Amino acid sequence: MSPSEHAPHQPQDAHDHHHHHGGGHHHALPTNHNSAFALAIALNVVFVAVEFGYGFVAQSTALLADAGHNLSDVLGLVLAWGAAVLARRQPQGRYTYGLRSSSILAALANAMLLVVACGAIAWEAVHRFSAPAPVASMTVITVAAVGILINGLSAWLFVRGSKDDLNIRGAFLHMAADAAVSLAVVIGGVVMLLTGWYWIDALLSLVIVAVVMIGTWSLLREAIRLALSAVPANINLDEVHHFLNELPGVASVQDLHIWGMSTTEAALTAHLVMADGHPGDVFMEQISQQLTDRYAIAHTTIQIRQQDAGQGCALHAAVPADVTAPAAGTPHP
Repeated sequence: MSPSEHAPHQPQDAHDHHHHHGGGHHHALPTNHNSAFALAIALNVVFVAVEFGYGFVAQSTALLADAGHNLSDVLGLVLAWGAAVLARRQPQGRYTYGLRSSSILAALANAMLLVVACGAIAWEAVHRFSAPAPVASMTVITVAAVGILINGLSAWLFVRGSKDDLNIRGAFLHMAADAAVSLAVVIGGVVMLLTGWYWIDALLSLVIVAVVMIGTWSLLREAIRLALSAVPANINLDEVHHFLNELPGVASVQDLHIWGMSTTEAALTAHLVMADGHPGDVFMEQISQQLTDRYAIAHTTIQIRQQDAGQGCALHAAVPADVTAPAAGTPHP
């Protein structure tokens, strides 16, 4: 049936549900980053052990702080890797979307892990300000320089996937922040070597916290939004609504919902009011394909109505009476 042909008129209250499974609809599995995760984790495990050891020997809070942060990064990489593997599982049984949303949980856990690590580092740094200890500056410089190379290489492994996948971007931000922090530690080590100002070591720990928190904030905010089924940041809700509303034969768009099924995939459901009824499967295939091509929405479910049902989305209903009811023991007016 061509887009211009229509099915026979249906009763005015009929609902024609179209769930697109062909053409533009697909469940693209996330890109496989197994080798990148494996190499980055192996490099960072070795470096964390070395950095902790030299941190104690050199009595450097900055090195210990960076080692602690790197350890949280290793845990974060393990979480992200596990989520990436789970996200590739096919839907089965009660998990009709598969385990795609595990990548959202991993991104959220990663961000929270970083916040906790930053708090611990800041606490130790503040205490060290009151009693700065001598630091083996050359050791600090050497170890931190190695950290720049390892963290820089680890970040580079995730560059390609960081633009389209929040889970991978979390891993990339971990590694990129570590490289920047290691550079700051090198600079601080040089300053201590030349001046003997050992309080610089504690100051660098706070700089580490600031840098990491800046990179973590956007990750935490977007992960929380996805966990709450918000519209993904790369999709403009108003644009999608306008696109659907301007389709031939569409009188209005109702119950439009867009949410992230994972850190890489989005889903959409909507009711289209079309007086002439169902426009035909070819037309519906074209809508789904355009939603995929324009807005990266891969899973589309559209329901056709011939007239406005006269009621909005059930989610927009008034607040239930019991929510605003007086608390127990409060006299009623």
